[in-house]
Amino acid sequence: MATLQIENIPEELYTKLQELADAQNCSISAFAIALLETGLPTETKPLSGKRKKSVTELLAEISRRRESRPANMGMILDSTALIREDRDKYLAPFL
Repeated sequence: MATLQIENIPEELYTKLQELADAQNCSISAFAIALLETGLPTETKPLSGKRKKSVTELLAEISRRRESRPANMGMILDSTALIREDRDKYLAPFL
């Protein structure tokens, strides 16, 4: 079983935890575990409160980014053409 150690707990919070544990007739550790079990969400959510984007939203965002790339404005050559050019230049003497 794993161990969790928490440092720098404010005194008033520790006192409240002790009181609640005593009221439930259990140790602070057992009460803290019970609090964590009931307080943790069943599914993972970001702490920032932002919701996850749907697949449709992600695909739309990818399309917008792809459309705004300089390659779509004719400013950057396709990497395939550059690779072929290098291959032809360096391999021609061996063919």
